[in-house]
Amino acid sequence: MPAVKHVSKAAAAATLMAAVALTPGVAYAGGRGGDGNVGQTQAHGNSDGNGTLSATAGVVVFDRSKNGAGGSSGPVAASSGNWTPPACYYAPKYTPDQLQKYLEPIWSAESTGPQWDQEQRDKYVNGGLAKDFNKDKTGKGYWWDSYVTEGREGDPHALDCTESIFWVDKGAAPPANIPRAVTPETLAQLAYGEIRVPSTKVDLAPAGTTKVNLPTWAWLDTAEFKPVSVTASVRLLNISATTTAEPVSLKIDPGTADAQTYPASGVCEIDADHIGEAYAKGRAGDTPPCGVKYLRSSGDGSYKLRATITWKIHWTGTGVPNARNLPDGTFGADQDVVVQEIQSINR
Repeated sequence: MPAVKHVSKAAAAATLMAAVALTPGVAYAGGRGGDGNVGQTQAHGNSDGNGTLSATAGVVVFDRSKNGAGGSSGPVAASSGNWTPPACYYAPKYTPDQLQKYLEPIWSAESTGPQWDQEQRDKYVNGGLAKDFNKDKTGKGYWWDSYVTEGREGDPHALDCTESIFWVDKGAAPPANIPRAVTPETLAQLAYGEIRVPSTKVDLAPAGTTKVNLPTWAWLDTAEFKPVSVTASVRLLNISATTTAEPVSLKIDPGTADAQTYPASGVCEIDADHIGEAYAKGRAGDTPPCGVKYLRSSGDGSYKLRATITWKIHWTGTGVPNARNLPDGTFGADQDVVVQEIQSINR
């Protein structure tokens, strides 16, 4: 049974204050970390108001200074399969004193049953796993516990980290039988979840309203579509990873089967200096390098054209100088296109 995380509000508050007081100079710990706060160190603990305590000895910090920004930006989704960054992971969380101040109020509350409480005392106090919470190793390691990735609290996989709190000496690898223990690759995957990329609303010509059988040109301002990256680190372990996303293609989905895309696949490759090609006066009859031709009117409504950018994603990190791939990511946006019949006049 994993260590219980629920204590009374009074106990939680007391434990939190003690834990923060006993955590000098540790890295920012908490779900997302701070924007651009890689150089800062601070203690961090929190209580959700329901008695759930998180007192930490350092966890993941994100540097988003090279990430996408703006109100229309958004996260990428893995383009194939059901891959997602981990919903939970293990990382350093307590010093020996902090673990004592976390567990003893739980045992004193007698809400978890005398048998389980005694098993825990035997494990962490009486020598089963440690003697007196490993106080003789203070400064030589940390107690590791689980963290839930921010935003994934309702994900069933957030419950996958069921290991009891365990000790890891400084400089030592976490136990091999705990696959979710934080590593540079874990950090790369967590950074993947923090990547933000620009909106993919495309420029169209004609804009907004087009005609049946008239080629509609589509393009994007390449200035906005540059590589973005996020760096995740655990300062206590001196490990980090940088995940980078680079745009590789634009896919046009007209929103109806009664349409023809250019090229036929609907996938417009991204060149070094452009995505598609801006329409120039006098080229209405030309075939656009990227665009769509609607074959039927949208009537009184409109079609939902969806433009999706595919981003190639890779990472480097501590001990991993050469880029390793993560699943490609996609981010798309819809926009309304009104398609009208071409009106003819009989004389």
